[in-house]
This record gives sequence, C-alpha cells and structure tokens, in this order.
Amino acid sequence: MTAYSDRDIRRALATWGEDHSGNPAWLRIDPVDLEAIQPASVDLRLGSDFLRFPDRSQVVDLADRKVDMESVSVGRDAAYQLEPGGFVLGTTIERVHLGPKIVGKVEGKSSLGRIGLTAHVTAGFIDPGFDGQITLELFNASPNTILLRPGVFICQIAFFETAIAAERPYGSEGLGSRYQGQRGVQAIKK
Repeated sequence: MTAYSDRDIRRALATWGEDHSGNPAWLRIDPVDLEAIQPASVDLRLGSDFLRFPDRSQVVDLADRKVDMESVSVGRDAAYQLEPGGFVLGTTIERVHLGPKIVGKVEGKSSLGRIGLTAHVTAGFIDPGFDGQITLELFNASPNTILLRPGVFICQIAFFETAIAAERPYGSEGLGSRYQGQRGVQAIKK
C-alpha cells in the first residue's frame, strides 16, 4: 500500500464529484475543511455525542457482545469531563466515504497523546468502501481530568491506496458490515 500525501488527498477529494466508477481511488469527507489537510493526513473534529458505561460492575461477554451504555450529549460551548482512567465512545463531526481502493487509518494527534488522551484503543483501521462518521474510543491515560470539547480537532486520518480495488468493499452484500452508514456514535453491534 502507498500512503497519500496532501496532494494525493486533494486529488482524491476532487474526483468525488466526477464519475468515479472508473476511478476507485476517490474519497469524500463531509464537511471537508481544506485547512485540516496535513502533509499526509486530514484532521477530524470531535462531535458532541458520547456513549459511556453507566457503572463499572458489568461483565461483558465477547460471545454475545451485549453491553449497556448510556448516551450523553454536550452543548456547543460545554465539555465532557473524561476522568483519569476514564473511557468514552465519541464520534467525528465529519462523515468519511472511501472508494474501493482506499484504506483509512485513524490515529490520535501527537499533541493530545502528550497529555494522555488516546483517540482509539484498537479500532483505527477503516476498510475500502466504508461510509459514515467514525466512532472513536477515547481513553484518558493521564492523572488529570481532560475536557472533551465538541469541534476540537481530536484525531487524524491517513489514507493508503491498495494495489487493486477491493473485490467486495465494506458494505457489500453478505459481508456483515455492521457499521456501514453509521451516523453519530455507535456502540458495539453483534
């Protein structure tokens, strides 16, 4: 796989409006902030909706994937307080749609990592064909409370091009693509 530079990202974004059936190397970010394009990634902003565990007494069985989470929304000028050792699911404001030749990789921002905030625990890989907002697994590894404010740049997404287009992109019939088309923060699905 080849990583995309800022030039590649702009080119791929520009091909969205064209007939991209013959060009599998396209992507869409909505809304897109062209100032958020970095040398080899795009910064994404934090949404205002979160899911958290209501208490620490649950036993989560990976076989059935049942877990209770409660929804929390914060206002435009408010913040979610992520306590030390705290974990919450969040979402990006931006919707990302990848062509069948594009892989996305979500990473935290180094400036936020330096204060102990992780943007994803293990789910940073995004398959070709994915369409939706990105759910983030936000963890506070610091001894300090971190205020999560909607609209701040919370993570970055890098893009890679596969040698050939995916035969069955994410969302294809029969794949069981649980999170295709997701809007807002999404809990685990079976």
